Amino acid sequence: MIRVLLAEDQAMVRGALSALLNLESDIEVLGSAADGEAAWREIQRLKPDVLVTDIEMPGLTGLELAQRIQRQELPIKVIIVTTFARPGFLRRALEAGVSGYLLKDAPAENLAEALRMVHRGGRSIDPQLALDAWSEADPLNDRERQVLRLAGEGQSASDIATQLSLSHGTVRNYLSEAIGKLGVANRIEAYRLARQKGWL
Repeated sequence: MIRVLLAEDQAMVRGALSALLNLESDIEVLGSAADGEAAWREIQRLKPDVLVTDIEMPGLTGLELAQRIQRQELPIKVIIVTTFARPGFLRRALEAGVSGYLLKDAPAENLAEALRMVHRGGRSIDPQLALDAWSEADPLNDRERQVLRLAGEGQSASDIATQLSLSHGTVRNYLSEAIGKLGVANRIEAYRLARQKGWL
């Protein structure tokens, strides 16, 4: 039996995925979570074999969940199911140890097949995305990405400094580095470009 936890912030999608997977005789949906923090608590409580997660969620993103699982060396495989066909996301997902990456517009039976493949130790990645993922490298480091994401959400450098326990000057340096690496004029353009490329 493949024991699955679902993490998806849209209730209708979460319900549909759960219903679809429960039709499979070898897959059991242990539970579901509507945000990243709730998913993390459920991971620790239920200890699933596979986490099926969206990328964009409140609290922790699907990528951040995958990174935590990887850092703590938990024996849990991760499959990302997303609407974002952005190569940058796939690249970061693979670096975070994700075993599967599917687009939400793929046929429903692909998810069950991906679960079986990943559970056996294989990988299941959308082939076109896999080709595109290596076409352009993400120039940002983790801290620059974090600071730029918060700036793009409208937070001031002082707010970001407080939230991340950094000095105001350090935050400004990270933003300046990100703007320089992306070759744009300001933090708003940097945020837009990085989002468009799937680097945030």
